Amino acid sequence: MTAAHGREHIPVMTAEVMRYLQPERGGLFVDCTLGLGGHARAMLEGGATRVIGIDRDDDALQHARSVLAPWAEKLDLVHSDYRAIDAVLESRHVAEIDGALADLGVSSMQFDEAGRGFSFQRDEPLDMRMDRSAGETAADLISRSDEEELANAIYAFGEERFSRRIARAIVNARRQSPIDTTGKLAAIVRRAIPVRGYQRIDPATRTFQALRIWVNRELDGLDAFIGAAARRLRIGARLVVITFHSLEDRIVKHTFRALEKSADAALKILTKKPLVPSDSEIATNPRARSAKLRAAERLA
Repeated sequence: MTAAHGREHIPVMTAEVMRYLQPERGGLFVDCTLGLGGHARAMLEGGATRVIGIDRDDDALQHARSVLAPWAEKLDLVHSDYRAIDAVLESRHVAEIDGALADLGVSSMQFDEAGRGFSFQRDEPLDMRMDRSAGETAADLISRSDEEELANAIYAFGEERFSRRIARAIVNARRQSPIDTTGKLAAIVRRAIPVRGYQRIDPATRTFQALRIWVNRELDGLDAFIGAAARRLRIGARLVVITFHSLEDRIVKHTFRALEKSADAALKILTKKPLVPSDSEIATNPRARSAKLRAAERLA
């Protein structure tokens, strides 16, 4: 995930990512979630011989292509989902890689760009798809799902304890008119949640997170991706994963542990506890505050 800071984009925990990936060794690195290209740029500046950058958001790929233009001959950009890492590498006849990064946050461009529907800071169409060329929008899911499905998704993916009240409010509201903008949805959620004193985050935050995860199937296949990426690492190569909410972090933690115990993956966890951003990084880039980094190395 990157944060827009003025016109500059700040990738999260870059120093820590480079410390674990060690691009100075040279070789082929895969940025599985290229975003705006900040981490890939650090890999190339740090000595990576070649970088394959994968992203399912075509707008992000176009932006990264211009940012990374000075390294064009070392770069291979792919419009795909990070979970298709095996297919991407096979199509390029790549058997082994020297390192991989998956930064699972929503890029700041997706949050900040008008019309994407990720944020309730302005009223716009309720889309939320990272890949706008495929799949249902958040508005589609809200219009066709029954009350129980909505409640379960908001609870499971948003860890929202008022999920049943919110789901009921959504179903009641959509009988009057379609819920097709971020402003309409945020207003419905805020009215459904009882107000109790000071609120640190907007009452709509968890529901928006839940819908985004649901629309993009963010938790589906994450464990399989980690296994696939780990098997592609050559001996001594490393996998770094950055998550932004506890649901993802839990999957990464348990998958790393399972691979460390399994015979075929031969993976060693390098981060006993996840690394978190420094206070100074959070001060300059507030969106980094929920980031957690875990890393593992392929053994013989």
